[in-house]
Amino acid sequence: MKVEIVTPEATLYNGTVTSLAVPGVDGEFEILENHAPIVSLLKEGFVKLFGEVTIDKRFTDKFQKGKDRGMWLPIESGTIELKDNKIVVLAD
Repeated sequence: MKVEIVTPEATLYNGTVTSLAVPGVDGEFEILENHAPIVSLLKEGFVKLFGEVTIDKRFTDKFQKGKDRGMWLPIESGTIELKDNKIVVLAD
């Protein structure tokens, strides 16, 4: 799936993942390939990217290695939109 993570400062990630987990307002949920379209608010937590994820060197300090796997980006709030296997995360 294509993923774009945008903050007010920059686009922190623009690439592909095999799955993505986000902290929704009603709890964490994971998105896999061919997931139904969705728009959701996000709360404080981690955007978790899984798969062969390569972070631009300019932004590696914003991400951390996940406890089990993947790359995690801490956020305070945000919005996620998924349509046609393209995910856009607007994060604070």
